Parts: sequence; structure tokens; C-alpha cells
Amino acid sequence: MVLRMRLELGGTEVQIVPQIDSLLLLDRSVDLLTPLATQLTYEGLIDEIFGINHTIVQLPPEKFASSSEAQGGASAFSTELRKIVLNSGEELYAEIRDKNFNAVGQVLSRKAKAISAQFEERHGAKTVGEIKKFVSKLPYIQAAKESLGNHTSIAELVKEVTDSSEFVGCLHTQQEFMNGVDTDKVHPYVEDCISKQDPLTKVLRLLCMQCAANNGFKPKVMEFYKQEIIQTYGFQHAITLNNLEKAGLLRVQGNKTYPALRKGLRLIVEDVSEQNPTDASYVYSGYAPVTVRLAQFLARPGQGWRSVENVMDLIPGPKIEVAQEIPAGLKKKRSSVSSLQSDEEKKLMLVFFLGGVTYAEIAALRFLSHQDDSTTEYIIATTKIINGDSWLNSLMEPMQLVPIAEMQ
Repeated sequence: MVLRMRLELGGTEVQIVPQIDSLLLLDRSVDLLTPLATQLTYEGLIDEIFGINHTIVQLPPEKFASSSEAQGGASAFSTELRKIVLNSGEELYAEIRDKNFNAVGQVLSRKAKAISAQFEERHGAKTVGEIKKFVSKLPYIQAAKESLGNHTSIAELVKEVTDSSEFVGCLHTQQEFMNGVDTDKVHPYVEDCISKQDPLTKVLRLLCMQCAANNGFKPKVMEFYKQEIIQTYGFQHAITLNNLEKAGLLRVQGNKTYPALRKGLRLIVEDVSEQNPTDASYVYSGYAPVTVRLAQFLARPGQGWRSVENVMDLIPGPKIEVAQEIPAGLKKKRSSVSSLQSDEEKKLMLVFFLGGVTYAEIAALRFLSHQDDSTTEYIIATTKIINGDSWLNSLMEPMQLVPIAEMQ
């Protein structure tokens, strides 16, 4: 499309120095598995459990009660949800948003000790100058204390969910699917979820994940799952199942490519460190998104996707790679003389997700750009930020059942 536009302009386009070195367009159909998996970063889990809407999360007020409300008992609590803005303008959030949730507690503990030590400095202030210096730091210390209190409360709310047997069981099943375990038959955990009438979104999420990891279901397995859902949750959900089939999230088995893709792109990493990660797979505690691996391999100097050419054909959809020639006068100049003596400056890659991206994928790309040996900075753009629930909800067809008495 870009090339066609340039041809139509016939060389009359505005001559500007490009700021972006490469553009990677990724359709969501390239990686259907990742958004269905539970994100395990701090920001990802907040979105999974409470939902982040335009950087704002709404939370139960009990954990954020003031001291006067706490003394007044349950009746003194405000019933209005607490709204908290989440962005990197807040120092603490910028530090913990992309961390695996298991590493967040350690950071919060360290921050608490640092703030306590700063408050203790007031006892050592003897002269007017020292007191003035401490007073000038008070607004920053108080803001840091408030921020720490908020994120400690949020972490407690998240931990209440992640410690539950329901969450642990679901996560264990998801990790089995990502590792290709028991994906070709009716899974007992999914069957139990249906029989207990767990939320339909949870059931469909597991079904679609199993289907993606198995490259489709055997006809008998597919029919069994559809029949169980319709009998348990109601015939009105037949339209939703049809929508999922149209989207390719539920389908009959084709060529089994996921095992080769998993091995070729190194999607599963054993013994990944959640506290001090060395691989982007930490965002799902051992699973690296296909989209992130594609960006990672493309950024390799002099190699690009040639190093994984054997698995590129296994990825759904067409693969188009186009190099555009830039006139010598428009090539990006180095920013300083010192950079001439050092290695090449980092290249800038715009990664555009068509169909949505998760916070965990964003965290993984940020992690890659922060590595010492990284040669690329990433700018991330998307049509929407999604998680498994919001993605499936967009495909679910609400159908209002009309009582027979009203139809007469």
C-alpha cells in the first residue's frame, strides 16, 4: 500500500528525514494463542482482574480506606469505586508495571524501607539549612509514600486472586496447553469448568487456547465441547460459537504446526527467572509470545528472519518484506560526534498490532529494548489493547431470551 502511494505521488512526496528505520505490521491472526493466556506481569494482571480503561483502573474502596474510615468500621467505608490513574509518569509504577508479579513484592518492600529512611533524616537535621533541605524534599517523599500505599493495596487485591485455587488450576491448565500437553482430547479441567458452570468467558478462553495449541480439534472433540456448552449455558450461545469458528479460534484440526513453531522460535523457556529475567518469556512465566519473537528475530543485525526461515512458513497468513531505498541526503544523521566512535545508534522499529495487543506483549518488547546487547528501540502501536476476556467478549453475541408469555 505504501509503495503504491509513492508511485501515485510520482516522486512529488515531501522529502523528510525518516525517524523510523523499520515498520513491522503484525496481524492478530499470526498469534491467536498469546492473548488467550493469562498475563503475569503486574500491569497485565491488573487488566486481567479489574480492567484498565484509558489508563484508569477502578478498584474496591476497602483497601484504600483512610485511617478515620478504618476506625469508623464497615459503615464508614465509601461505596464508590476508587479510581487510580496508571502511567509511567508515576515513578514507582514505571518501575514495576512490566515486572512479573512475583517480583513486585520485593520492589515494594525495598521502596518502603527507602521512604522510611528518608523520613528518619528529619531527626538528623540540626541547622536551619538542613531543616530547609528536608522540608524541600517533603512533597516528593509524601507523594512517594502515597504511591507506595496505592500499589501495595493493588498488589494485595491481585494476590488475593492469584493465590486462589481457581486461579492456580486455570493457570496450570493454560501452561499445559502452551507446552502441548493433553491438547488432542477432551481436557478434564475444561470439562469440570463446564459442569460447574464457571463463567462462559473462562471456558471459551480455555477451549480456544487448547484449539490454538493443537492447530484445531478432532471433529469428535469439537462436537463434544459445542454440545456441552449449548446444553449447559443455553442454545443462545450457538451464535457465539459460530463467531469463534469464523474468527478461526475454534476449528477442526489441520496440519499440526505448533510443535515445530514452539521449538523453532523457542517459545517455551525452562527455568525462566521471574525476579531477574534474561528472556522475554518471563511475562508469561516461561512462554514467549510469537509476535515478540518475530520482532526479536527481525531486529537481529544482518540476519533478520533468515535465521528462522524454516519456521516462517508455519505462521498463518502472507509474509511480505519490503526494503525501501532512501536517498543519501535523507538518511538519518548521527546525533553526536561521540557516536561516530561507538557502535551504531539503536535503530527505531515501529511494531503495529492489527487486532489488538496485550500489556504482557508490550512489556516483553520494552524488556528487549532495555537489554545491553539490544540494537533496536521499539515504538508500539495498536488498534486496541486487549486481554483474553475483552477479546472474546467482542466476539460473543448477546441474545435476550423473551419469555413465552410475552410472545403471545
